[in-house]
Amino acid sequence: MADAVGSIDTPDAQDEAQEKKSRKGGKRAKKGPLKRLALFYRQIVAELRKVVWPTRNQLTTYTTVVIVFVVIMIGLVTVIDYGLDHAAKYVFG
Repeated sequence: MADAVGSIDTPDAQDEAQEKKSRKGGKRAKKGPLKRLALFYRQIVAELRKVVWPTRNQLTTYTTVVIVFVVIMIGLVTVIDYGLDHAAKYVFG
């Protein structure tokens, strides 16, 4: 089937040559495993430098909020468990 640009069934010779060149394995095939490992760790360090670390005041606030939330949830689960225990004793004797 042909259209204005060319045949759909047969690709151009230039496209085939470009596909063969791009399938070589890229940059990773040229480096050894130790160089790839070193690159991996350099990228980790670079990403960790981008992290915005909380200040001591923010960290204290966040920790307090988490502890208060956990205590509230423990209390809620305890009350529900106590209520279900008494309901089960009432129903089943």
